Amino acid sequence: MELVHLIYSSAATDLNLSEDELNIILEKSRKNNESNDVSGVLLYDGGTFFQVLEGDRSIVDSVYKAIINDSRHTNVTKIIEEGIEERTFGEWTMGYPAISKKDLDAIPGLNDFFMKGKSFSDLEEGRARKLLSAFKNGKWRMV
Repeated sequence: MELVHLIYSSAATDLNLSEDELNIILEKSRKNNESNDVSGVLLYDGGTFFQVLEGDRSIVDSVYKAIINDSRHTNVTKIIEEGIEERTFGEWTMGYPAISKKDLDAIPGLNDFFMKGKSFSDLEEGRARKLLSAFKNGKWRMV
């Protein structure tokens, strides 16, 4: 088994997802990920998604292909896909921490990005790694 993480962003086709609709997506993702031994985290803001998937390369690739073909996503962009030695989000089938714009603005190197009103869909590899690093360092970990 080759363990990888894949980080992508996408835009929601329905830019006005309610909290209930988002929870339905999360529950379905969690069930699918649990049955496939995939872990990860999802961030959602202003109609855009930022997601990290972790697991066996072939399974993560299959999940990503399903996301590409999911009519709820558009502009799906792979930011990073690489091998990893261990999972960052092993305790989550799909974590969804509450992160405010203020939280994002407090991360050095991201504050200029979010202050300009940009979305997760405009993140490039460097800023994606800054978000990932914030999680690895314990920021926003759910109890």
